[in-house]
Parts: sequence; C-alpha cells; structure tokens
Amino acid sequence: MENLSRKEIEELIKENLTNNPSPEMLKKLKQLAMSKNVKIGALRKRFCRKCYSLFPINSEIRIKKGIKNIRCKKCGYVTRYKIK
Repeated sequence: MENLSRKEIEELIKENLTNNPSPEMLKKLKQLAMSKNVKIGALRKRFCRKCYSLFPINSEIRIKKGIKNIRCKKCGYVTRYKIK
C-alpha cells in the first residue's frame, strides 16, 4: 500500500465511502491520505472526525445563522461548517 499514487488513494476513498465502510477502514484510509499528503477535500465532511461513522446514516443536522451543525448520534461530537 506504500507505493500508491494520489489518484489511486482518492479512488480508494471514494469507492469505500459508497460501499458503507467500517469506521476502522475509514480511519486507515484517512491516515493513508495524510501520510501521502493527499487532500480528501469534501469527502472529509461525510464522516465523523471522532468515531468515523458515516454522516447521512448516523447524524442530526441543524442550520442556523449560516452555520451547519452536524451532531453524530453515535458519539455526540458536533461538527460545524460555514455555509457559503
């Protein structure tokens, strides 16, 4: 897995996000991307930063004053993003 290119890492991440991956797999993919200095961009908003569970399935979304709050139902971690 060490000799993977950036395109291959990006494809792995996109492929695994569509197949409902386990939190352990997401953590490994994120660490791989960080070790190879590959930006995952908008894909990082699709899972919890703390427990790595997928957001559309396991989240509560609130929008207030131009800020999107996503609360993970599994661990309770709140992620906040500005809405453009």
